[in-house]
Amino acid sequence: MEQLTYDRLQDNLKRLKLTRAAEVLDTVATRSEDGKASYLSFLDHLLEEEVAAKEKRRIETSMKIAGLPFAKTIEEYEFSFHPHLDRKAVMELFDLTFLTKHENVIFLGPPGVGKTHLAVSLAIKACSHGFKVYFTTMNTLIGKLKESQSKGKAYLSASLVIVDEVGYLPVDSREAYLFFQFISYRYEKSSTIITSNKSFIDWQELFGDPVIASAILDRLLHHSRVINIKGHSYRLKEHAFSKQLRPKQGEDMVTSSPP
Repeated sequence: MEQLTYDRLQDNLKRLKLTRAAEVLDTVATRSEDGKASYLSFLDHLLEEEVAAKEKRRIETSMKIAGLPFAKTIEEYEFSFHPHLDRKAVMELFDLTFLTKHENVIFLGPPGVGKTHLAVSLAIKACSHGFKVYFTTMNTLIGKLKESQSKGKAYLSASLVIVDEVGYLPVDSREAYLFFQFISYRYEKSSTIITSNKSFIDWQELFGDPVIASAILDRLLHHSRVINIKGHSYRLKEHAFSKQLRPKQGEDMVTSSPP
């Protein structure tokens, strides 16, 4: 490529803010010349690089705005540690049809079985498909719900809200009512993912009021998919005592409520 033409291309790419195209111009031009590619092929390859870079930045920005605690994909989840978990049922969540149907997803199980990992993986997939995502813990959400002005907030308006660690800290009657209002506001409008270490039977004790607990579960479980992971902490798998407590056959199960 002539130096004058090259310099002009670099200048124009930078002025157009096509930063990735400017970065790979040398490489793409050399490959095109070596392979005797057409002008259209050269331009196509250059623009593909730019589009891919912009898409990557968009997803990274969406993940940052969502407030995800870490970035782990479903490919990193070790299904082998829960051999009786229905992998097919879990993977079906990643077609994201639950979002378009405004269904909820609830991950139940003891600490360390990968509930948050699965929730975050779904969040990343949703971000990549352009859905607005918001991640929060139950404790943080309750604090925000107590603020005087909550209308228009992301935890109400996002297409997907993940509420992590439901049941890890006690909830008083006012907080239970605020959480009920949160669930009611999003009911059949958008999707919520819940992770909890408490079985549904224990939610009456968690919220301190069987009426409120029933009302919350009624709205959450209507149009929902429930993943119940019974097992032991992946984080403790290398500890000697944990090796004696491997999941037995039938301990992992997946259930789904009727539409």
